[in-house]
Amino acid sequence: MAQIQVSHLTFAYEGSPDLIFSDASFSVDTDWKLGFIGRNGRGKTTLMKILCGELPDHGAVSAPVQFDYFPFTVPDSGSTPLEIAADMDAEGQVWRFMKEISCLDVSDDILSRPFSSLSGGEQAKVLLAALFAREHHFLLIDEPTNHLDMLGRQVVSEYLNTKKGFILVSHDRAFLDGCVDHILSINRANIEVQKGNFSSWEENKRRQDEFEINKNEKLKKEISSLKSAARQANVWADKVESTKFGLTPSSHERPKNARSYAGEKSRRMQQRRKNLETRMEREIEEKEGLLKNLERAEDLKIFPLYHPSGRLIQCRDAEISYGERVILSHLNLSLSNGSILALTGKNGCGKTSLIKALTGEIKPSSGEILRASGLILSVVPQQPYLSGPMQDYIRENGIDETLFKTILRKLDFSREQFEKPLEALSAGQQKKVLIARSLCQRAHLYIWDEPLNYIDLLSRMQIERLIAQFRPTMLLVEHDQAFLKNLNATVLPLDTYAAQR
Repeated sequence: MAQIQVSHLTFAYEGSPDLIFSDASFSVDTDWKLGFIGRNGRGKTTLMKILCGELPDHGAVSAPVQFDYFPFTVPDSGSTPLEIAADMDAEGQVWRFMKEISCLDVSDDILSRPFSSLSGGEQAKVLLAALFAREHHFLLIDEPTNHLDMLGRQVVSEYLNTKKGFILVSHDRAFLDGCVDHILSINRANIEVQKGNFSSWEENKRRQDEFEINKNEKLKKEISSLKSAARQANVWADKVESTKFGLTPSSHERPKNARSYAGEKSRRMQQRRKNLETRMEREIEEKEGLLKNLERAEDLKIFPLYHPSGRLIQCRDAEISYGERVILSHLNLSLSNGSILALTGKNGCGKTSLIKALTGEIKPSSGEILRASGLILSVVPQQPYLSGPMQDYIRENGIDETLFKTILRKLDFSREQFEKPLEALSAGQQKKVLIARSLCQRAHLYIWDEPLNYIDLLSRMQIERLIAQFRPTMLLVEHDQAFLKNLNATVLPLDTYAAQR
C-alpha cells in the first residue's frame, strides 16, 4: 500500500518569527479518505500548499502520487464546465467528467453556461468533478462546504464517500462523519492520525483529555506530598548530621561508637532525601508531559438586551425583488424575544436578500416588514473583507478593546496576531474578528449570515455553547446541521417562498 510520508517538517513564513510546523512527522495511505482538522491558523492550508510544492519546506515529503488542489483558479471564467474539463484532460476523455458531474445533482444546463454565471455551490461541484475525473491524482480539498447549502453538503458528502485518496479540510461535523475514514489533526503540540470519522476522533480526544486531567490532578497531589516529605527529611537529615560532631545540646558524654552510628544514620537520611527528590523530579517531568494537547476552549459570554415589546420583527406578505426579478414572495414570519430562527435553503434562494430587507438595507417591493421601535441590531456579514490595523478596527467600531481581545484570546488568537494587519489573518481568523465584535455589542437582535464559514470545529462548539446558555434573540443563515440541531433552532426553509415566484 502506497504512503505519503512527511518527515521532520519545519516551516515558517518569510519575515515571521512564528513556526507553523516544527519537526513534524506523519504518514498516510494514499487510499484513505482523510479528514483534516485543527484550529484556525494551525497550518492546514499551509500544509496542503507544501504538499503541492507551492511553498518551500525544511524537511522531507515523499509521495508516490500527484497532488491536485481544490479550489483551483479557472483561467477563463467565461469558459463553460465542459471547456474547463476538456482543458484539464490531456487525453480529451471528457466522458469521465460527465460521469463525475452526474453524481453531484446539478442541472444539465450548467454544462453550457459560463463558469462565472454559476452559483458558488455549482462552481464547487464542477471543480470537484473536474479533479476527480483525472486519473492517478490525489486530491487536497480545502473547505468545500463554504459555498454549499445544506442539501449540497449532503450530496457532496455522499459523493466523497464513494471516493478514496483525498485529504479534506472541513469544519462541518456531519459532513466529515459522512465521508471520511481517518482523521488527521493538527493539535497544540503535534500532528496525529487516527482511524475513524470525526465523532470517533472527538470521543477518543475526550477520553484522552479526561485521562490526562485526572492523572495531572493525581500527580499534583503526589508532588505536594513529596515536597512535604522532602522538607521533613531535610530537617531530620540536618538534625542527624549535627549529632556526628556532638552539636546536640543534650549530648555531654558520647559512647565511642556513637559517631559511627550517627554517620550511618545520616547517610540513610541523606539517601532518603535524595530518593524523595528523584521521585519528585520524575513526577514533575511526567506531569509536564501531560495536557500539552489539551485544547482550552473557555466559555464565551454575551449580554443581550431585552426589548419590552416582545415581538422584534414581523413580515406580512412581503415580497423582495430586484427590479422585475422577484426573489421572495408571500413571506410571513415573526421573531420574538429569545427565539433563534435559522434561514435555510438552496444557494440563491434569497437568504442574504431577506437579511438586507430585515436590516433596512433594501425595502420590500410589496407587503410590509415591521421592526420594533428602537430596535438595536448586531450584524455579522457573510464575507469579512477586513483590512488595516486591528487598533483602527477597534476604534472605528467603538468597541471595548479589553473585552474584544479577551474574546479573541478565548477563540484561540495568540497575542502576536493582534499585531498583524487584518488582511494578513486567515479567513477563519477574520470571521472570528467579526463575531468578537458582535459579542461586544449589546443588542436586541443578533443577525449572523453564515457565521461558521471558515470557523474551526472547537470554536464552533464554543459559539454553540454560548448561544445555548444565553439564548440571545438571533436570526441565522447557517447550513451546519449539527449546530442547528444542538441549538434547537426554528428552521425556516426559504425555498418555499422562492418557489412561488
